[in-house]
Amino acid sequence: MGLFDPLLFGSLLGKLGWMWLAFIAIVAALLVLDLGVLHKENREIGARESLALSAGYIGLGLAFGGWVWWYLGPQAGMEYLTGFVVEEALAMDNVFVTAMIVAFFVVPRLYQHRVLFWGILGVIVLRATMIGLGAAIVSEFSWVLYVFAVFLITTGVKMLVFAEQEYDVGNNPLLRFMKRRCNATEEHHGESFFVRLPDPARPGRTARLMTPLFLALALIEIADVIFAVDSVPAIFAITTDPFIVYTSNIFAILGLRALYFALAAMVHRFRYLKYALASVVIFIGSKVFLADLLGIDKVPPALSLGITFGILAAGVVLSLLRTRKGEAARRTA
Repeated sequence: MGLFDPLLFGSLLGKLGWMWLAFIAIVAALLVLDLGVLHKENREIGARESLALSAGYIGLGLAFGGWVWWYLGPQAGMEYLTGFVVEEALAMDNVFVTAMIVAFFVVPRLYQHRVLFWGILGVIVLRATMIGLGAAIVSEFSWVLYVFAVFLITTGVKMLVFAEQEYDVGNNPLLRFMKRRCNATEEHHGESFFVRLPDPARPGRTARLMTPLFLALALIEIADVIFAVDSVPAIFAITTDPFIVYTSNIFAILGLRALYFALAAMVHRFRYLKYALASVVIFIGSKVFLADLLGIDKVPPALSLGITFGILAAGVVLSLLRTRKGEAARRTA
C-alpha cells in the first residue's frame, strides 16, 4: 500500500467518520459564536472576559475528552487528556511570541481579536494538513516515531540552552522578505489587512498595499507552523490516533488563544516556564526509548500525564514565586 493511497486515508478518517463530523460542527459553531455574536463589533477584550472565554473553551475541550473516554475507553480518554495538556503547555510559548509580534507592530487592542481569530482559522487548516501527513507516515513507517523522539529530545535541549534568548521579530526572514518584495504601509488602516492608496511610482493610479495588521497575521501564522513542528511530533509520541491528536490539538489551541488577552499582560511573570516546557519536550521524546528499555508497548498514559502536569506546575509556581517581588515593585511604582 502506498503512502498516499486513498485507502490509507480512508482508514484514518472513516473509522470514526461521524465523530469527525461532530467535532468539525462543534468547532464551526464555536467560531461562528465567537465572531458572529460575541465579537461582532471590534472592541477591546479585558482580562476578565479573556479568562471567561478561555474557561469556556477549556471546559468544552475537557468535556469532549470525557466523551472520548466514555465512548472509546479509558486509554483513549487518558491519551486525549495528556495530548490536551501537552498542547496547552507548548502553545503557551506560542502565546508569548504572539504577544511580541503584536507589540512589535503596535496593533491596537481594538483589532487584536481580529488578528487572532483569522490566525486560528489558519491553525485549524495547517494542523489538519500536518497531522494528516504525520499519521499517514507513521502508519506506513512505524520507525518514524523514533525520528520524532530524537527530534523532540534535540529540540528540548536547544530550548534549555536558548531559554533566555528573546524572539527578535524585526530580524524575522519572512518579515524582511515581505518588506523588501511587497508594498506595505507604515501605519494601520483600521481593521483592514489590505488598502488601496495612490501609487507614488505611477501618478494617477492606485496600488494595493499590505497593512501592519496583515504583516502581524503572517508572522503569527508562521510562528504557528514552527511551533507545530514541535507539538505535533510530541503528541504522536503519546498516541498515533489522528482523531485524538487533532481534536486535543485544536481544543487546546482554542482555549489558550482565548486566554491571550489575560496572559499577554503577564508574560514577564512566567520567566521559568520555558525551562519547564523544554523539560516536558525532552520527557515526551524520551518516552519512546524508555518504553523499549522497559519492554512495554508505551509508558502508561496516566503516568505520562502526571509527570507532564507536575513539571509544568513546578515551572508555573516557581515563576510566580520568583517574580513576585518584581511584580509588587512594578505595581507600587
